[in-house]
Amino acid sequence: MVVRRVERSEGRGCEVKFDIVKNRKWYFGFSILISIAGILIMLLMGLNLGTDFEAGSRVQFNVGQAFTEKEITEKFEANLKTIEVSAVQEIENYGAVVRIAKKITPEEENQINEYLNKNYKNAAPQISSIDPVVARELAEKAIYAILYASLGIILYMAVRFEYRFAIAGVISVLQVVLVVVSIFALFRFEIDITFIAAILTIVGYSIHDTIVIFDRIRENLKHYKVKTVSDLENLVNDSIWQTMARSINTVLTVVFSAGMLYLLGGAAIKHFSLALLIGLVTGAYSSIFIASQLWVAWKSRELKKA
Repeated sequence: MVVRRVERSEGRGCEVKFDIVKNRKWYFGFSILISIAGILIMLLMGLNLGTDFEAGSRVQFNVGQAFTEKEITEKFEANLKTIEVSAVQEIENYGAVVRIAKKITPEEENQINEYLNKNYKNAAPQISSIDPVVARELAEKAIYAILYASLGIILYMAVRFEYRFAIAGVISVLQVVLVVVSIFALFRFEIDITFIAAILTIVGYSIHDTIVIFDRIRENLKHYKVKTVSDLENLVNDSIWQTMARSINTVLTVVFSAGMLYLLGGAAIKHFSLALLIGLVTGAYSSIFIASQLWVAWKSRELKKA
């Protein structure tokens, strides 16, 4: 572990701090491993797309007791001859979500309602369907939303700071998105339109936290004399520690709120709040240990060349 004796920004004495910047190769290595693992998970397992992005129908009802996916599938297909179940997911309070690969007809919807109300007490079925054209359009708009958000971040940070800050910030944010998506792929959580809303929220929060650190680096550049790589590392390390308390307090406050939303919210927003929790924690890590370190690595190469 590397520690450094750093000067306080007010100039009143000094204190020993853990040297975050000096260990950046370890953070890069860890992030690369996580990213590779995430990509492999998505390639091998795929994404569990909801009916928002995949044409078909979704039936949610209350089973009232413990059940297995095979049991629900067999009963559905035995009693509803024209229905082919593609997946069954268990939700809280003995609820089940049955995915059907095609868009069901009004007659089939009536048959499903009749079957569920007859065989399951308090079934309270909820059925939703989506056309292939609508599903494709929603998927395209979701991708565009993330791309436009990333482009907007690059432009803003390039104008506000410089292009190196912008690229480092976007790389760190994209890694956060990759982590959240790969965890959802690993545990087969359904990805729907609320998940995209969570991703955009995470992107906004992560880049906000990163901008706070970058802004302190920019301010300190006005007062530090940076001639060597060591000078640059000292500057960034001081900047991170000067904003550390704010970063931790902010993320803890938001994580607490998202945690309460996850514990006390309904099933409809369960995955939304879970994505927020994962993204907020990962975003805080990325802001401190990845974004600023990428900028240091890039700037250090220029100093060495000079």
